[in-house]
Amino acid sequence: MRLLLTSDTHLPRRARALPGELLDALGEADAVLHAGDWVDEATLDLFEERSRRLVAVYGNNDGPGLRTRLPETARADLGGLRFAVVHETGPAQGRERRCAERFPDTDVLVFGHSHIPWDSTAPGGLRLLNPGSPTDRRREPHCTYATAEVADGRLTGVRLHRLPRR
Repeated sequence: MRLLLTSDTHLPRRARALPGELLDALGEADAVLHAGDWVDEATLDLFEERSRRLVAVYGNNDGPGLRTRLPETARADLGGLRFAVVHETGPAQGRERRCAERFPDTDVLVFGHSHIPWDSTAPGGLRLLNPGSPTDRRREPHCTYATAEVADGRLTGVRLHRLPRR
């Protein structure tokens, strides 16, 4: 099972459109996980149209329309792994411990908010992944998104994709 992980698309505030590479990757994924901060509903509509399966949440910059359509926390069983998606996880210091306590029945937690890619494993085995942002790099050198594969109940091939500077 092929996964695409993204967050913090912030359209049209941070960019006028999504990068073509990300749009192409949507159609290749068996499931797309978006960790919030869409900002406009048209982007959610686009993801719903192009994704085979969308697991998504709202973020702190998302208004009432998106909050009506999306949960604060989403969960999905994908390829034998238990995924959770949230927007915010708090400060980097202590993140693994906090998230392991908050999501004890989860194998992989996808989150966003910081626009900073993150890949770590908490004691007990919870994998934490932040794909960064495909439209707003903030202090990072590149805009990013991530892909991964799930096979036989294992997460493999986690890859951070750097997008060209605009």
